[in-house]
Amino acid sequence: MLTILFFARLREQLGQTSVQLTITENTTVEQVLTQLIEEHPSWQSPLSSNNILAALNQQMVSKDTVVSAGDELAFFPPVTGG
Repeated sequence: MLTILFFARLREQLGQTSVQLTITENTTVEQVLTQLIEEHPSWQSPLSSNNILAALNQQMVSKDTVVSAGDELAFFPPVTGG
């Protein structure tokens, strides 16, 4: 099982703080996003954004990073500040 966390605006848009997802070996962050959209079609717009950031086990990663069962994957929008 992969634990997926949603933060900031994504959490509000999806109405979820976290979900559990069963994944296969060699699954990438991009494939996780695709699987989430397939299982929750209403999430397509928020999760299809090119600027979504991902952190795997609290380290920033790219969408081609491979995840494993037991990992924690977090998605969040870009952070801005001043």
